[in-house]
Amino acid sequence: MANVKDFSVEEKLVAVLTLQKIDSKIDEIQTLKGELPMEVKDLEDEIEGLQTRINNIDAEIDSINKFIAQKTNAKKEAQALIKKYEKQQDNVKNNREFEAINKEMEMQELEVKLNEKHIKDAGFELKDREAMKNRTEEKIAELQEALKIKKAELEKIIAETEKEEKQLTGQSEAAKEKVDVRLLTAYERIRKSYKNGLAVVPIVRDSCGGCFNIIPPQRQSEIRQRKKIIICEHCGRVLVDTDLNEQVTVK
Repeated sequence: MANVKDFSVEEKLVAVLTLQKIDSKIDEIQTLKGELPMEVKDLEDEIEGLQTRINNIDAEIDSINKFIAQKTNAKKEAQALIKKYEKQQDNVKNNREFEAINKEMEMQELEVKLNEKHIKDAGFELKDREAMKNRTEEKIAELQEALKIKKAELEKIIAETEKEEKQLTGQSEAAKEKVDVRLLTAYERIRKSYKNGLAVVPIVRDSCGGCFNIIPPQRQSEIRQRKKIIICEHCGRVLVDTDLNEQVTVK
């Protein structure tokens, strides 16, 4: 940081006012971009979230398919046992053996029905997950189209303003080197306090150019003399007279 302790108050005011005007031009470019950067980021985040949902749905579909395969195999095994017991019935030696085999067949028939129910219920779940996946994919496609449009708009603005913004950013950094350290600290703090980024404002129609509260005549006279740094009693912004504001320009 350059040593500016020997600068006059007027020179300090010119330096901080110059910085303000440069930063205001950068702010104008950011305003031109508007909410596009945030909208692009939000769309990207939403698409990423939906893609994660699809991955989770795919995992559920895979799990359901494995469950169906497992129950299908269990059903086939039960049906195979039923055929085996049917053959054994032809070779029974007494009623006790017949009843035992018949009981086993009934159990396997119940097993077949139970597996069929599991398969049927899982089939409904599978259709539900597939429908959910299709809806999510459709939503992603819509968002991707919107993202494409937003990105194109943003890229166009960036292309049109990139050179100017880079130039102004360089000018801003250079201008900071000429501002008194304590004044720069105050300037940056005040800028962060207001959405419009105005920390240094002129008097406009006897009022503060930031908060529009009336500035008393005696106070206005002191501001025009440029003998000390004067801030607005209402909003804390640095005040400069109209003539100085008009003299300081940024290319």
